[in-house]
Amino acid sequence: MSGLNRVWVVSGATAAGVLAFFLWSAARPASAHAADKMIDKAAVKFTEDGKLKKPTGYRMWPFIGTPITPNDMNDGEAAFPEFHIVYMDPDSFAHYEKTGEYRDGTVLVKELTSVGSKEATSGKGYFMGEYIGLEVSMKDSKRFKDEPGNWAYFSFGHKYPLKESAPKAATASCNECHQQNAKKDYVFTQYYPVLRDAAPKK
Repeated sequence: MSGLNRVWVVSGATAAGVLAFFLWSAARPASAHAADKMIDKAAVKFTEDGKLKKPTGYRMWPFIGTPITPNDMNDGEAAFPEFHIVYMDPDSFAHYEKTGEYRDGTVLVKELTSVGSKEATSGKGYFMGEYIGLEVSMKDSKRFKDEPGNWAYFSFGHKYPLKESAPKAATASCNECHQQNAKKDYVFTQYYPVLRDAAPKK
């Protein structure tokens, strides 16, 4: 085989490989591309004065549960009458699957939606309405070393438009309730079957 032919064969193989890569990349679902981008980014960011910036992309994170305590079942005075859609950052979820523990740096995002219709073709019930709020809890032993369990809580509001950044909530407003009632490490794991199933089985 001449030198020219050998170069042509190598170049052809290289071109085929490049073409195959682009075909594979183009065929991947859009959600896969978005997930790749999310994994490359830090889960949360802070302002220079220590406020938490409103997170983005969290709807691509692992979903862990949707608790609701509707007004209808609490004499019209439920403390949290909204749906709470809860997500965990991907790295922390992967760590939880391996260890059953919430790692330092765990971020939980709680997105609030109103109760919409109470009747559907499937029957009577509670069905999600509109997005109305956003809250975040984060475990960080360096940044929140003085908080119980090193957990801090942030609220971006319970109506739109949401705040672009939020200060850490006072310990008494959230942390004490989690400390007294959460089953595991300040997280209401007892209400999240996704986490219970993901933890290593002993």
